[in-house]
Amino acid sequence: MLYIILSRLEERLCGFKKYFEQKHKIKFSFLILFSNIKNFMPNINLIYYLIAGGLFGALALKTGIPAAPLAGALIGASILSISGKVDIAEWPIGTRTILEIGIGTVIGTSLTKDSLVDLQSLWRPAILITFTLVITGLAIGLWTSRLLKIDVITTILGAAPGGISGMSLVGSEYGVGAAVATLHAVRLITVLLILPLVVKCLNLFGLIKS
Repeated sequence: MLYIILSRLEERLCGFKKYFEQKHKIKFSFLILFSNIKNFMPNINLIYYLIAGGLFGALALKTGIPAAPLAGALIGASILSISGKVDIAEWPIGTRTILEIGIGTVIGTSLTKDSLVDLQSLWRPAILITFTLVITGLAIGLWTSRLLKIDVITTILGAAPGGISGMSLVGSEYGVGAAVATLHAVRLITVLLILPLVVKCLNLFGLIKS
């Protein structure tokens, strides 16, 4: 309804604009501005997506899962998009860059002088663990892609040893951000549910000491 009203308003303003330009040779810049008001309508969809993502993100906070707001917002926005009741949102140019800068800043602030001091004694295991995880993730990604006939970029990024927020942004550069975020969310939830039980069992049988 609002879209129809704005469309009719646009027609009227364009008519007035043409009349005054022909009869009085006057250009009304404000008429030009308001005649294009309909072009701003797609941005209203962003509000719907932000509301859905915000509500589900807030609900996910109560679960205690790492990156819960991100996973909840992903689920909320996905449900709204899949429903087909709201058109695909057109994000302003530069939004992804701003998000990447923000995530990079958050990660950067976690590195302190104490971290560098610890790195002096941990650099060998850090390199070994990182190298092993990267090679393993790459192998699993390639194997999964060939076995299940899934896009190789999705499986490689989904198996990569990175955080859900960072890897989903990398995936969005290739158009698979939602799929990568979903894979990492499933992995995180599964690990958080299973790993504590494994540790308790190992502790119960005396294989490890807490």
